[in-house]
Amino acid sequence: MWQRIGRLVQQPNGYKAFIPLPFPIREPLTLSPRLEVKHGEAMRLIGKLDGISQLLPDRDFFLLMFVRKEAASSSQIEGTQATMVDAIEAEVIPKSIQAHDVEDIIHYVRALNYGLERFTTLPISVRFICEMHGILMSGARATHHSFPGEFRYTQNWIGGTLPSNATFVPPPPSELPRALGDIEKFINTKEDGYPPLIKAALLHAQFETVHPFTDGNGRTGRLLITMFLWQEKLLEIPLLYLSEFLKKNQSSYYNCLQAYHSDPANIDLWIDFFLEGVISTASSAISIAANITRIRENDMDKVHKLGKTAAATAIEVLRNLYRQPIVDVSKIQEWTKVTTRAGAQKIIDRFIDLEILSQRNPKKTYGRTYEYHSYLQLFQK
Repeated sequence: MWQRIGRLVQQPNGYKAFIPLPFPIREPLTLSPRLEVKHGEAMRLIGKLDGISQLLPDRDFFLLMFVRKEAASSSQIEGTQATMVDAIEAEVIPKSIQAHDVEDIIHYVRALNYGLERFTTLPISVRFICEMHGILMSGARATHHSFPGEFRYTQNWIGGTLPSNATFVPPPPSELPRALGDIEKFINTKEDGYPPLIKAALLHAQFETVHPFTDGNGRTGRLLITMFLWQEKLLEIPLLYLSEFLKKNQSSYYNCLQAYHSDPANIDLWIDFFLEGVISTASSAISIAANITRIRENDMDKVHKLGKTAAATAIEVLRNLYRQPIVDVSKIQEWTKVTTRAGAQKIIDRFIDLEILSQRNPKKTYGRTYEYHSYLQLFQK
């Protein structure tokens, strides 16, 4: 479907900027039969994910792992080299070799958790978006001054060295109040006929088209997908995060966004790509959730076979491993209140014998860390 969502307008400084038309477009958005089928499959898988996720015990622990995975993937799209595992290890050993890159992931986790909590008192709005951007970018790595929590007052562009040779030039600052007002209204209008998934696709693409911040637009826009789908109650627990799919298909991601804000816009291409991402991501999350249950049952069975006192301590450690699957002796002491390092090491050794934990670097004799490998692997495939 080719439709006009904006137009290129000559600016005083000699380049053309994209000025969005009133959003959403007034022409009815009709999905092709192929996209209707794809949309139906995406909704079916979201329903399945919602069902299986509600059977998970200690759901908040598992949610944190999904959040970390999303944070790492979204940050990597912007050039971060650190991984989810680096960020988890940094929580145990703060002085990481990749400290600056890890900070990007940690800031994203904070922003996402802030948004999930803030959502209980403030619906998604321009103010909400600014607050999340403020948490996301305060102290985070940026290509230039990001002005956390503030919309830009200068022209930005994507690709190239100047607006005159850029791949895309978003609207000038004077257009932001109208464009953002349209987005806020679109988010919170309930009877506009758009299915929630299609609305989420359009929301992300329109936000990236407006590009309202000096830096951090991509990360903020991907946070918005999660927030919006949760606001629409598609999932009881927010476990659907698209950034891993977008990272794996980064060229297509950028190309489809570029097609969306071309004149005329190829909206179908973007919606098709977005729905494919939902299908892929939901399928992966369903598999992870099912395997979490399998691994948990298997390993709980192992620790229950220990002596009564040892089993009680081991169960507490195992539960905590689902939110912090990389540990050291100090972390075990914190969880179990064991007063000596030798006592905590004995617990770790017991978990190694049970093939639950393994040492991350077998050559290290000091400052050793241990990982719940089978569990971590679920989020790294």
